[in-house]
Amino acid sequence: MKKIEAIIRPEKIYLLRSKLDAKGFSGMTVSEVKGRGRQKGIALQWRAGDYRVEFLQKMKLEMVVEDNDAEAVIDLICEYCQTGEAGDGKIFVCPVEEVVRVRTRERGSGAV
Repeated sequence: MKKIEAIIRPEKIYLLRSKLDAKGFSGMTVSEVKGRGRQKGIALQWRAGDYRVEFLQKMKLEMVVEDNDAEAVIDLICEYCQTGEAGDGKIFVCPVEEVVRVRTRERGSGAV
C-alpha cells in the first residue's frame, strides 16, 4: 500500500474530491494547512504599501491506496489541480507498512 499526501490549492479540493469519488477512491483525510515553497510567499499591495504573505493557504489531502492504484490517484491529482502557475502544490508518496481498523482490529487492505 501507498500513502499519498498532496498539498494543493484550496479552490481545487471539491473538484478533486468528486473526480476521485467517481473513480472509486473515496477514503481520504483533508486538512487546511499553510505553507510556502520556492515562490516564498507572495507580495501584495495595500493602501499603506507593499507587504509579503509568507505562508499561503493550502489543502492537504491524505489517502492510503493499493500499490497498483497509486499512479491513477497521482494522475487525477495532477490533471485536476494543475494551473501551470507556481504554487500548484506537491505530491508525496510513501510506503505503508500496516493499516489497522480501530473498531475491529482488522488489518491490511481490508482496513483501509
